Order: sequence, then structure tokens, then C-alpha cells
Amino acid sequence: MKSLEEIFGPNTALVEELYNQYKDSPESVPDHWKSYFNELESSADGNLDFETTVVEPPKTNGHAETLTPEAPAKPAKPKPAPPKKEKETEPGAEYERIKGVATKVVENMEESLELPTATSLRTIPVKMLIEDRLLINEYLEKRGDPKITFTHLISWAVVQALKEFPNINNHFEVRDGTPYKVKPQNINFGVAIDVPQKNGERRLLVPNIKNMDQMNFREFVYAFSDLIYKARNGKLEVDDFQNTTISITNPGMIGTVSSNPRLMQNQGAIIATGAMNYPAAFQAMSQDVLNHLGISKEMTITCTYDHRIIQGAESGSFLAKVHRLLNGEEQFYDDIFADLEIPYDPIPYGTDNYTGNLVDGGSSSLEVKKKAIAVMQLINMYRMRGHMLADLNPLKHGPGHSPELEFSYHGLTIWDLDREFYCGGLGGYENAPLRDILSLLRKTYCDHIGAEYMHLLNLEEREWLRETMESTTNDPNLTIEEKQRILHKLNQAGAFEQFLQRKYIGQKRFSLEGAETLIPMLDFLLEKSGDFGVENVTMGMAHRGRLNVLVNTIGKTYRKVFAEFEGNIDPTTFQGSGDVKYHLGASGEHTTEFKKKIRIDLLSNPSHL
Repeated sequence: MKSLEEIFGPNTALVEELYNQYKDSPESVPDHWKSYFNELESSADGNLDFETTVVEPPKTNGHAETLTPEAPAKPAKPKPAPPKKEKETEPGAEYERIKGVATKVVENMEESLELPTATSLRTIPVKMLIEDRLLINEYLEKRGDPKITFTHLISWAVVQALKEFPNINNHFEVRDGTPYKVKPQNINFGVAIDVPQKNGERRLLVPNIKNMDQMNFREFVYAFSDLIYKARNGKLEVDDFQNTTISITNPGMIGTVSSNPRLMQNQGAIIATGAMNYPAAFQAMSQDVLNHLGISKEMTITCTYDHRIIQGAESGSFLAKVHRLLNGEEQFYDDIFADLEIPYDPIPYGTDNYTGNLVDGGSSSLEVKKKAIAVMQLINMYRMRGHMLADLNPLKHGPGHSPELEFSYHGLTIWDLDREFYCGGLGGYENAPLRDILSLLRKTYCDHIGAEYMHLLNLEEREWLRETMESTTNDPNLTIEEKQRILHKLNQAGAFEQFLQRKYIGQKRFSLEGAETLIPMLDFLLEKSGDFGVENVTMGMAHRGRLNVLVNTIGKTYRKVFAEFEGNIDPTTFQGSGDVKYHLGASGEHTTEFKKKIRIDLLSNPSHL
């Protein structure tokens, strides 16, 4: 049997506050809490007390040791508590009574003193953690998915490490005077959430994610987001607080370097992470020197554990495993990238091979010169092969893998990302950090537009395409009016195809559906042609989408197109064969925004060859 305080642990204060609210007005609490309190009061004959009311614990499973003692042990006699001498009132001091929810925090902390805990601490470099998170979020943002935090990645590493060190997930319990190690079947991962209150105070809640060891990373991200939403909006349920097996807290977000949090009853360990920063002795150095030397930011991580069931060597080995995972070993980031369907490879961790000196910027070093050449080779490879990683397939995320586009293929390492290299005018820069070079290349050649142009023999054409694309990263800065015009042309294209599909079911027509962007693209091309003084445009195209182009680009009337569907072919059509509607050509006129007129001729296509 467990008391309510043992079940809810650090969340008892919130639950008791909800219970008091329930007693005043049962309808004022959510239905799931109302049902829970009704059931508790029934079992306690209406005398519900959080310290004494007990409930049946969850049934044990095959993974837990038996809780039936072979021989009942005699309960130890309680030691008489020595009488405490009351401290005299301090003159001039103001005494504010602790009451309400705060008293539960006091009680929880007093109870935690009964646990014989010890703490292991490890300092972890976070270069890999920072770089791969940036790469992940850059892709998730483009896809419209929620971004991930450092807590996501650290928590995931902790859970993966628990699979190798499951004893860290166990907890200690005494039954009928006999001590037991309880082995939960799954990992219910508690997350400390700081929640602001209406009165300006803050409250720390520790709900948990159930069965986190059974999830992949994508499932965990959504479960984590759901838990945070529920906590911020007062929608946490009873089950969200129960049966936490291990938890994590992150005081590093407010600058705390290291922390030894209190361990609560019915939990074997609690993990705490500190702030991420450069080592203290390096924090006054300039950023350029830090980049040159390859100094990584670091983070402390502690494991505070119940020493009755967990030993120091095991805790230390567990943290070492977390260290290896966050450094990218054992395909930690590869599996995350696969779960999130990210087409890039994680940034590989490597030993820094930079040998430049600080006097001349390292320019005299042969290795540094090799790196400069490697950067130019990498840039050229993106211009030649970048389209292989372009995200062009609407039915899946990403095209796959291309080793030649990884900087490690060219002898560059993670430590080179913040170092500046000559880039030959890429994006308007003569020199730029490797990080910025890679970002610009990916945005230009590996986004939703793939460009293959390096095979062109005309140097002037090649240079124009390169400068135009790289200066805009293939993402033109469109005005509101231009966006509205594009939407208008898309609507025209879609509405036309939908009408033909409903009106002329079964008739052959070679629809444009799925490629409606052709219409706004042609419209934009004609507008720009006017800026360059173009007066005549002659076009040729296949059957697919020809009817839509005839109507929405050339200006052929709906009346003529619908008449052709009825079997009336116009024999005077421009170079028309008179056979079928999707072979016909036409002539028209496009008037640009600045009233320039461009004649357009779409040639007929009577041949299937």
C-alpha cells in the first residue's frame, strides 16, 4: 500500500491544491480529477488525508522481484527523537509563515533527507549536440514540424543509456519491514516543467512520459510537446503524475553550471544538466581565437542516485554512456535523423587536424592550404551535384544520400565549421565561416529547387545562373502583390482542370493536375521578358497541360475549348492539324504590368513522335 504522497511525489502539492478546490466546488476541477477524488473519498470513507490515505500500488510484473518475503522481518523500533530547543526570536527580523502549497514543498524536502543519496558528475563537450541540433531544426523548420530542444536530445540519450544500465531505472521500497529493489517494466520519464502562476509565483511540476523506451524519436518529440502543452494549460491528468521511474531537470537554462537535485521516494535516480558554455578559463578569449583553437562549449550532467540499490561505478558508467551518445557514437544521431526522415547525414565527429598558427592566421601551413582547396572543391561539388539532395518528391521527404556533398569527404571536420575560408565570391562574400558556406550552398542547391547547369559550355550563361541563384539562395523576395498574382494564376489553373474533370468525364485531355505551378511560372517568365524588351515569344510543348496553357497563358477562350470537347474543331487554328484538341496551337498576347505587349505563339503538336 502507498500513501498519496508516495504516489505523487513532488507533485503532491498541486494535487492537494486541486483537492481543496474540489471540496469547495466539485464542478470547478476537470472531470478526470473529479472522478479520481470521488473514488478516493469513497475508499477512505470521506476522510481523505494525503499523508495517511493509502491506495493499492500497480501490480508487479515479470520484470520485478517478488514482493513476498520469505520470512517477515521485525520492524525496527523507531529511535526517540531528541527534543529540539526552540530558537529564540531574532530581533528586528520579519517572520512570514509558510502556508498553503509551499508547506508541501517543505514536507517533500524533509522526506527526501531520509534517502541515502550520492551524486556522480561528468563534464561533456556539446559541440556535436549543438551542430546536429542546428542541422535538424533547419530541416524541420522548412517542413513545418516542431523544432527540438537540447532537452529532447539529452533526454533521448539518457533513455538509450538506461537500456544498457537498467538498474538506474529501479527504485528502493520497504514492504512489511523488508527492503526490496523494484524493477519497473518500462521507463516512465519525468520532466521538470517550470509553470508560472497567475499570482506571479512559479511552480515546478514533474509529469512523466509513459513507456518512453518503446518510442522512436519522432514519437517522443510529439509526446514531449503534448506534455508541455498540458502543463502550461492546466490539462494534466492523474495518470501524468503517477509511476515516474526516473526524471530529468534542467537548471542550466537559467545559468546554473552544476546541480545536485533532491531525489524523491519511489525513484532510483534523477538527472540534472547544467548551463552550456566555454570552460571558465577560456570565457574571456575572443571568439576568433576560440574557433582557431577548436575549443568546444561544455555542459555538466549529474546523476543523483539511491545508494542502497545503485553504486557509484554503475552511475559513472551510465554517464559515460550518455557522453558517448551525445558525441555521436553508436549511430545516436543517425537513428534520430532516420526517425525524423531527414535526408542529410549527421555531422560526423572527428579529431581536429587544423595546424595553423595565430601569428599569420595559419596561412603558411601546408595543412591549412589543403583545407582552403578542400573548401573550394566542396563548393564546386555542390554546384555540380547539389540537385541530387534537392527535396523534389512530394510523396516523401528527401532524396537520399550523396557522400561527395559531405564536408568530411573532403577532409574537413566539425572543428572547421566556425573557421573562415576563402569562398571566391559565394553569395557576395570573399571569405566566410564554413558553417555559413554550407548553409548557403544547401539553401541554393538542396532545397525545393534543383539546378543542374555546370555542363553548359557558354561561360557567360554559367556565371549568370550561378550569381543569380547564389545571391538569392533560389528564394526570391516576392512582394505581396506578386504572391497574390501567383495565387490567382494557381487558382485559375486548378479551377479549369477541376471543371473539365467534372464536365467531360472519360474524355482524353492530358491534364495539368499536379503541375499547376507551370501557369504562374509562365506568367512570371512573360512579365520578366517584358523588362528585357522581348516582343515575340514562340513556344512548343507536349500534350500534358496544353489545354490549360492555351486558356490561361495564350488567352484562348473557354467557349472555343468547350466547343472542341463537343466535337467542333476550328479549322483555322494556327498551324492546327484539325485532328484533336490537345494537338492544337494558338496565338495570343500578354500585357505586362507596365503595359508592354508581347505576342505569344504556341505551336501545334500533331505528331506523337
